Amino acid sequence: MANLEENVSEGIDWGEKAVVGEKHKGTEHNADWTGTLLKNAHIGLPSPAHDVVKCSLISGECLYFHYGCDGQDDRGWGCGYRTLQTMASWLCQSWAPPPPKGKCRPPPSLPEIQHALVAMGDKLALFAGSREWIGTFEAALVLDYYYDVPCKVVHVRGGGVELERAAEELHQHFQIQGSPVMMGGDRDNSSKGILGVCTRPGGQGSYLLVMDPHYYGPRLEMTSVQGLGWVSWKKVGSLDHSSFYNLCLPQTSRK
Repeated sequence: MANLEENVSEGIDWGEKAVVGEKHKGTEHNADWTGTLLKNAHIGLPSPAHDVVKCSLISGECLYFHYGCDGQDDRGWGCGYRTLQTMASWLCQSWAPPPPKGKCRPPPSLPEIQHALVAMGDKLALFAGSREWIGTFEAALVLDYYYDVPCKVVHVRGGGVELERAAEELHQHFQIQGSPVMMGGDRDNSSKGILGVCTRPGGQGSYLLVMDPHYYGPRLEMTSVQGLGWVSWKKVGSLDHSSFYNLCLPQTSRK
């Protein structure tokens, strides 16, 4: 399956030695800074409507990864990596049964994600150290590579009605699997973390709980993250009707 969200590769200085080697090694450099990230940034967010009849959210905890949160300036190309890191943080902190204490692999860094895709043969060697985007398909490969978690990739042919029909699939995912979902598309190619879905009665539409990784700046408190809309409810009908969308759903209940 081809990469659906591509960008032109461009060499950059990562400011650190790239991690090469076995997939469960070389994690020390990103084990400490994750403790400064905001946890469960969606908690306390008001319901998107007064007449919601069904609402399904992630279970457990995840971290808010965003542009530059580790000191790496990835503006314009790193949103898919950040959403992937948020999904990985959920696996580490909330996946049941939990791994032995101290054995949980922290979310992979951007260089580790790129090297994993090269090691699997999905990308050429030039991909490592580039500014090339990744999408839902690459996220599925990386989660399987580092955490042995398979993912279901759902293709939605368009926004609007087609995306509304996918709401029930998301309800089932959050109720059974409980993990964050990655969403990306073609015209709307901005990666989004989906933490929940709410549906109104009588075909009045659904809302997605979106964690937007495009924030760049110092750490924000939860009130600011929510108040500025970086974590917010988005009406499904407000998304691009002319864009297809792909959803990456980690299948955690199989383990």
